[in-house]
Amino acid sequence: MLTPEDGSADLIRALNNRLIALSFHIREYYWVDMKKLNEIYRYKTEEYSFDAVNKFNIYPDQIPPWLVEWMPPKGGYYIGNLQPAHMDFRFFSLGNLWSIVCSLATTHQSHAILDLIESKWSDLVAEMPLKICYPALENMEWKIITGSDPKNTPWSYHNGGSWPTLLWQLTVACIKMNRPEIVAKAIEVAEKRISTDKWPEYYDTKRARLIGKQSRLYQTWSIAGFLVAKLLIEKPDAARILWNDEDAEILNALSTNRKRGKKVLKKTYIV
Repeated sequence: MLTPEDGSADLIRALNNRLIALSFHIREYYWVDMKKLNEIYRYKTEEYSFDAVNKFNIYPDQIPPWLVEWMPPKGGYYIGNLQPAHMDFRFFSLGNLWSIVCSLATTHQSHAILDLIESKWSDLVAEMPLKICYPALENMEWKIITGSDPKNTPWSYHNGGSWPTLLWQLTVACIKMNRPEIVAKAIEVAEKRISTDKWPEYYDTKRARLIGKQSRLYQTWSIAGFLVAKLLIEKPDAARILWNDEDAEILNALSTNRKRGKKVLKKTYIV
């Protein structure tokens, strides 16, 4: 939204520096695949130096048992959250799809996210696309994190429910990465029931077999998400206006910093 001119030059420079740092941080520390999982499993703890590998002091015991079995050999994703000594390893569909659409994810990572969705189809798509997150919080975790919220019981609503409106965002991500066959299959799954079910807001259970217990019917975003997905598959060129390509300046900066081995950003001052 900024017009490049003398008065905005310092601000644009500062924003680009910030974006470079943010992109590096997300791509480096929030990404997990089988290779990274094995790296975390072998982390040394209590490292406190600029050269520390385990910069957030993550304890290997934090890796949940479900993830070790669930992570496919080919594929990866951005985790839910990262803070000192704690990682939320859940898969969140919305954030991962938009990381592809807006080019926060690298080309390799974007394909890996779609590989994961393909590999874990029975968990993330099943009988109605698409799981908002995986897995659901259960037992004590559900009680503590959701405050025993009855609407967010396991595999319902925001706690592992399936939301048809996510279909159009999956469509844009797949078209961008030239993998329309993935979303075509998801549309075919949705088409079998979504109209008969009266366009509900969300679905419940692990495989999305039931209409959500508090799901509203004839939801505009469910209808629109499905229709947009159908139209974009028919005319994929129309999706071009919905995504961002990799920023050349950020890409060059990240490439240069990797070659140098250490990230150093020039300080800028805004007067």
